[in-house]
Amino acid sequence: MKKIEAIIQPFKLEEVKEALKSIGIDGMTITEVRGHGRQKGHKEVYRGQEYTVDLLPKVKVEMVVNSARLEEVLKALTTAARTGKIGDGKVFVYDVAEAIRIRNDDRGEAAL
Repeated sequence: MKKIEAIIQPFKLEEVKEALKSIGIDGMTITEVRGHGRQKGHKEVYRGQEYTVDLLPKVKVEMVVNSARLEEVLKALTTAARTGKIGDGKVFVYDVAEAIRIRNDDRGEAAL
């Protein structure tokens, strides 16, 4: 099993959810986060005062998938999230040792 953690632009969330749903991925956790990479933020003017916004709003999408479906899920996710501009985000993939469904004690891929 693999855990996929994707940091994406907030306005791309619906497209990403639809792309994942279309390939049969239902379970995911969505978190609103803030941060920056190479984008480094931008300057804004508020009440005549200029200031730097260096932590930009992003969305983190997390899911655990069967290892055999990893490439299919990554392709759907990255294609839906891509704008081609700086700040599109990143995807991280981790190994998952175990998964347990609390309700009925299903383990491994059966718990997904």
